[in-house]
Amino acid sequence: MVWALVSYGFGILLRPLVSGIPVGGTDLGFWFAQQGSIIVFIAIIFHYAWRLNKLDKEFGVEE
Repeated sequence: MVWALVSYGFGILLRPLVSGIPVGGTDLGFWFAQQGSIIVFIAIIFHYAWRLNKLDKEFGVEE
């Protein structure tokens, strides 16, 4: 849900609203469409792995 909101919402649907904000030499809408969605996707993966490791320790099934 979060990744879809960032990639489609900010990159496509909300791009006119965030297009005037400069980030790294380009506008924020383009940045979200190109790099932002990838970075958010990787952050979601790390959060998922951290949460599952925490649950494994809680129930005594860690590796």
